[in-house]
Amino acid sequence: MQFQREYVAYMTKQVLKRLADDGLITYEQPDYVTEVINQVMLEELSVEDRINDEVRRILEEHGNQMKELGASYEDAFKAIKKELVRQRKAIL
Repeated sequence: MQFQREYVAYMTKQVLKRLADDGLITYEQPDYVTEVINQVMLEELSVEDRINDEVRRILEEHGNQMKELGASYEDAFKAIKKELVRQRKAIL
């Protein structure tokens, strides 16, 4: 993840504050809403990390095939990552 958890928590509070100040949302349990939004933001911001981990796992499983085909790790990583992003319709 590109952002530290503390910064994500700060962004969460700022987003909720601005939405509430503009009258776009209201809520009665600020701590609960803040925690839920923080978890959602962390989840979304860690999508690329999870995809990268899966690509590494796939490459480890098929390392012998890569050597036989003469494929470089970097090229294979990019190709597999691109395919996973496309399949999952992720936005990175």
